[in-house]
Amino acid sequence: MTQLLTIDQNISYAGWVITALSILIALAIGGCASNDTESGQQQKQAQEQSNTISISEESFGTLEDSRDVKLYTLTNGNNMKVQITNFGGIVTSIKTPDNEGNMDNIALGFDSLDKYLSGHPNFGALIGRYGNRIADGEFELNGTTYKLAKNDGNNHLHGGEVGFDDVLWDASITPDSTLQLTYVSEDMEEGYPGQLDVTVIYSLTNDNELKIDYEATTTEATPVNLTNHSYFNLSGNADSTILDHQVKLNADQYTPVDEELIPTGEIASVEGTPFDFKEFHSIGERIDQVDGRGYDHNFVLNQPDDGSMFLAATVYSPASGREMKVYTTEPGVQFYTGNFLDGSLQNSEGIPYEQHSGFCLETQHFPNAPNEADFPSTILEPGETYSTSTIYQFSTR
Repeated sequence: MTQLLTIDQNISYAGWVITALSILIALAIGGCASNDTESGQQQKQAQEQSNTISISEESFGTLEDSRDVKLYTLTNGNNMKVQITNFGGIVTSIKTPDNEGNMDNIALGFDSLDKYLSGHPNFGALIGRYGNRIADGEFELNGTTYKLAKNDGNNHLHGGEVGFDDVLWDASITPDSTLQLTYVSEDMEEGYPGQLDVTVIYSLTNDNELKIDYEATTTEATPVNLTNHSYFNLSGNADSTILDHQVKLNADQYTPVDEELIPTGEIASVEGTPFDFKEFHSIGERIDQVDGRGYDHNFVLNQPDDGSMFLAATVYSPASGREMKVYTTEPGVQFYTGNFLDGSLQNSEGIPYEQHSGFCLETQHFPNAPNEADFPSTILEPGETYSTSTIYQFSTR
């Protein structure tokens, strides 16, 4: 038979229950407070990190039509600096540390607007409406043949005679210290159909990442292939070549080209060729085996099926210990080794940019895709949004 509790025992038991409940409530409150504190700390850290990214604006000169051109300097908490002008969306310099902490500029470019206006091989510029080449300067779309400028021999290159690299973009600094550039490419500008509204955002992180986000919409179906044409020399020495740089590309295939650098339409394996960079090779190791002056080829990246961002390339400079990783959402990358630099252009210190003074990794869709049905399509339709991102991340070994 169950023994009944006495009054004292009931009181004692009730007290124990109350005490236990109090402890549980205190623990729950404490846990919530702890979670709130942890969440608050994370938000504070994120805010502090955001606060360490700064961006400043200064004059960079004036165009012939009296429009002012600006130069923007993005600086992160590691004192990495990236300078960008709204003329052509050009990245004029990127200063990062080597493995001994020395800060050097690793991007080819100029320190004045006049030098850019005098002509240059797209140093650091935004490229559009179509990056790379279109064969014979024409393409057919929806039953209409569109004629483009032939500004590269018989072919169309990098958007034409006045591409996005030669226009003044509207610029604004966002609340989170990024640089937003916008440009409206009018219908039939450089022969392309449809009005194209373009937004490009440059951002710098405390992980030493330069991120470029591209968006565009159109009023008519049109080819779009935007990229950035920065030349890099990770040694930080403008008077040295990039032939000792070691390159690794996440690409099992590439698109062979003819003598005019137009893709043949074939997608070929890199296996057993000087285009095999699945493991690290120095740029100069097999460059003499490449027809022409060096590498200027589109590599077919091993892109995830979901189109998410992935590691496309890694480049390492033994001289400085600098390493650059390239992440993108694009299916291809143009690997170019500064073949047409000839010493006629000089940096701010008067050092000439000789052949192979810099390399480019231009994330992209494939060259001449509007004329190649088997290549990934570059046609943007009305109602769609062109959206792609690329990150250049810098570190040292």
